[in-house]
Amino acid sequence: MNQDELKKAVAAAAVGFVEPGQVLGVGTGSTVDFFVDALAAAGIHVPAAVSSSERTSRKLEALGIRVLDLNEVEEIPVYIDGADEIDYGFAMIKGGGAALTREKIVAAVARRFVCIADESKRVAMLGGFPLPVEVIPMARNYVARELAKLGGTPKWREGVVTDNGNVILDVHGLAIRDPVALEARIDQIVGVVTNGLFAARGADVLLLGGRVGVQEYRRT
Repeated sequence: MNQDELKKAVAAAAVGFVEPGQVLGVGTGSTVDFFVDALAAAGIHVPAAVSSSERTSRKLEALGIRVLDLNEVEEIPVYIDGADEIDYGFAMIKGGGAALTREKIVAAVARRFVCIADESKRVAMLGGFPLPVEVIPMARNYVARELAKLGGTPKWREGVVTDNGNVILDVHGLAIRDPVALEARIDQIVGVVTNGLFAARGADVLLLGGRVGVQEYRRT
């Protein structure tokens, strides 16, 4: 199977985690796009959803699913989203689509985070994929200097403005041996909104698409 077929397979498997009649959390990205299509085809009753990006919100609304502001709900039973990398401890790098802050907020409210990815995204150590960091625009150069002190090479993702009106620095060349500690360290830099390490709140379930089909892994 090619990569799109793997994504479609894990997206279809993720539909089985949707709780009918409950508000659903939906992430961002190409795999999530396939999930939304699979959800519509399954005909499961989803009264409303909370989305992590304007892009996903538009797709959900086009299918007739009402999109709520997160402030309107207290808890989300299930949040389904992809990852740019995920390690064997269920920590992730996310934010290739520049939606990391909203994704992290929705994940914090969700009882269960189901990550959907193809087998190329599972790694022994995070950092092969550049780590996105969302930054207040006026702090961009300062934050870049501070990030460089951590051993990586930050690059401004020029032309990209997040849904929150901020900019993205992608940190290349990091070997992330302690994702929880690095996530906290980067968030302490003044001017950082958040970073793309999802380690303090990682995934609970991983649906991984590969040549042998979709494999399910659960964090113990």
